Amino acid sequence: MKKAHSFHIPVMGIGFTIDSPLKVAQYGIDSVISLVDDILLEKLRKMYCELHEMPYKEITDKIEDFRAKRITSYLNLMNTLTERKFEELKDTTINKGHGLKQYVSMLPDGSAIKKEFKHLSEKFNIHEAGNWIKDHLTRGSIDVNIMTKVDKINYRKGEKLPSEYNDAHAALRGFAESDLESSVILSAGMNPRLYGYIENFEDFYPDENGGLKKKIVLKVSDFRSAMIQGKFLAKKGLWVSEYRIESGLNCGGHAFATDGYLLGPVLQEFKERRDELIASTHAVLVQSLQNKNKTVPQNELSLKITAQGGVGTAEEHQFLIDTYELDSVGWGTPFLLVPEATTVDTATLEKLMGAKEEDLYLSNISPLGVPFNSLRGNTKDVEKAALIAKGRPGSSCPRKYVSLNHEFTEKDICVASRQYQHLKIKELEGKDLPKEEYRNQYEKIVEKSCICVGLGTSVLLENNMDTRVEGKGVSVCPGPNMAYFSKLMSLKQITDHIYGRDNVISDVERPNMFVKELSLYIDHLKDKIGEIKEVVNKKQENYFATFVKNLNEGITYYESLFNASTEVFKETKGQVLEELENSRGKLQFLDFEIRKLVSLQGVV
Repeated sequence: MKKAHSFHIPVMGIGFTIDSPLKVAQYGIDSVISLVDDILLEKLRKMYCELHEMPYKEITDKIEDFRAKRITSYLNLMNTLTERKFEELKDTTINKGHGLKQYVSMLPDGSAIKKEFKHLSEKFNIHEAGNWIKDHLTRGSIDVNIMTKVDKINYRKGEKLPSEYNDAHAALRGFAESDLESSVILSAGMNPRLYGYIENFEDFYPDENGGLKKKIVLKVSDFRSAMIQGKFLAKKGLWVSEYRIESGLNCGGHAFATDGYLLGPVLQEFKERRDELIASTHAVLVQSLQNKNKTVPQNELSLKITAQGGVGTAEEHQFLIDTYELDSVGWGTPFLLVPEATTVDTATLEKLMGAKEEDLYLSNISPLGVPFNSLRGNTKDVEKAALIAKGRPGSSCPRKYVSLNHEFTEKDICVASRQYQHLKIKELEGKDLPKEEYRNQYEKIVEKSCICVGLGTSVLLENNMDTRVEGKGVSVCPGPNMAYFSKLMSLKQITDHIYGRDNVISDVERPNMFVKELSLYIDHLKDKIGEIKEVVNKKQENYFATFVKNLNEGITYYESLFNASTEVFKETKGQVLEELENSRGKLQFLDFEIRKLVSLQGVV
């Protein structure tokens, strides 16, 4: 059955979309749950079981494989509750058709379901349309996200456990053993051992009709990565059902910058080579399934291409779908201001609504060492600054999900932890550095923040749950797009905005999403040039040359794209072309600066 909507809600932080399916799935909207924090999932399972008067038995950390079991139990609960709400919505005798009308009203205007519903409503009482409702309405998918590199090794009674008990492995097992028929989105790069582990679960293998109970979605930044990872999994008999392309910088959360590859040209390559991707990976898949004596589907399996990152208007949304033949577009950041869809505490909502462009920035606070989108003045940063002022930098690290450093200890610890920062500062003090250099290095140590707690605290605060262990500090990770949305929205308002029936953007000058991403990449290049201290080595020279080349090609692509378009972006076309020309000038200047550094300082 075809999806109801042409958009989806991506994972946001750890807690912001942790119960989104319970809010939006009954309206046919897909959303994604983070599986990082099993402790938080268990707390919410207890809360929802009590709320719905369902039996609850705690899964403590004394139980073997508790992480996977907590995840499975939470996902099963979400599945049960969302199915219950969906059935209630379809039962017009319960809600007098109000829920059904709300479902249909949020669909895109061109939707066949919407047109047919209107026609049926005119012919007879909608309360009698039970069979039609059953055949045409779909529940939104309860998808999950696993950051592949957040795969901490675990111990029991001091003994190192096998790799299948690593955090990402256990999360995968928790999803695989759940009742869900949905997708796991694997993000943050390739983890061959984790990918290999998927082979152990039958739900990921196709039936003879190509049906999959559990689907694999890869979040990628370019076509080459998709082809490599797709074939790697196909060799194991596993099919990638969707490639989710995300802007490297114009997104929320961690920002995995490409070497200057812009979203438009990347999507163009996926469009042009989609059939090649399907054919080449499917051939590998069939051979692998035969070798494993598994069922070989009679036809090629379906493949979706979706995108997300920085989209903010109905015009951009439809342009992406029409131009690049996308199956869905992700809308993340604006949904942080939709309490009917996400869970954000009141204080953080106020800060998000008041955020301007200068308040949204790429920080270095993530313990993963990857640039992280942040909001100035968030309460987690305030909490962190207070600890530094007291001479006690670092977190008590109650979760330990990002304990991936073994610089000082045999067991991995987190670089945002008090233990690590104490040891690192002690090492720094022994170096007898000049005052300014000492201060710079000290700041780099203490700026790391406990985001694996901070990104989940909001849901605790909003539900009046105990935060004594975690503290009340909230980390929040909106994309740059947040600067253009400044009021709370209902679910109906945001869907009306997405489909062009309303406009909820603040009265500010918002750049086109492609232009915004380009400007972010130029700023990123400028920062990289600024990091050069003394000499430019050959590796840096090649990196800069590739980066500049890719951005120039991206600008040329956009100039051709916008010059060719007659109706799309009609009102802003001239401004976009002017901004592209200005960006080319900025890039030429930066290229000149790079060449000057190379010629003056020599290549070593």
